[in-house]
Amino acid sequence: MARILIVEDDREIAALAAAQLERAGHAVHVVHDGEAGLREALEGGHDLLVLDVMLPGVSGFEIVERLRRQPGYPRVLMLTARAEEVDRVLGLELGADDYLTKPFSLRELEARVRALLRRGVLGPVPEPVGPLVFGALEIDPAARRVRVGGRAVNLTAREFDLLYELARHPGRVYTRAELLERVWGAGFEGYEHTVNSHINRLRAKIEPDARRPVYVETVWGVGYRFGGGEA
Repeated sequence: MARILIVEDDREIAALAAAQLERAGHAVHVVHDGEAGLREALEGGHDLLVLDVMLPGVSGFEIVERLRRQPGYPRVLMLTARAEEVDRVLGLELGADDYLTKPFSLRELEARVRALLRRGVLGPVPEPVGPLVFGALEIDPAARRVRVGGRAVNLTAREFDLLYELARHPGRVYTRAELLERVWGAGFEGYEHTVNSHINRLRAKIEPDARRPVYVETVWGVGYRFGGGEA
């Protein structure tokens, strides 16, 4: 049994989804606006959120962005009536684990929830250690903050998880497939070029010169490693 929070302003959809997931054996709590959803999500105690994008008060995108700043957080399945790729990409970039477009079948909802719960109840939880410091780069896993030369750097949830995974093991070479599994999860159905695009954006934010990276280095024909800032 998982503890699931549904944040959906369409009361009929919320009731049907809740009934389906309760029949599957889960404990379900439902709220109908963004402010209540954000409050409930930040209070914790949930294994998974089913989160509508378009909510009154606070959007689903805002909720997932705020949630991913926490040291530990539940899986997130986002719902939307808008099927544009940009919406899907934005949700995943902010840290959502999966995306379901309305209208959807209740069986598909249950299957998506089951798949997310198989990945593990919680998303990446930083180890209880102090900040990692590599020259001008400082990574604080507890606060999920990054500074370069004392300046705060705004990373997405995926960018932070990717950087932290590499920085925890300086010098270790990761293949793209390994990074997909460790950062996105074993059930992620994306492609390895997803890693490349995230690495490029990460470099643009933390490297002194993104064309000659000293932190996130490419190992040609293999993948990436963290170089520790030594040129």
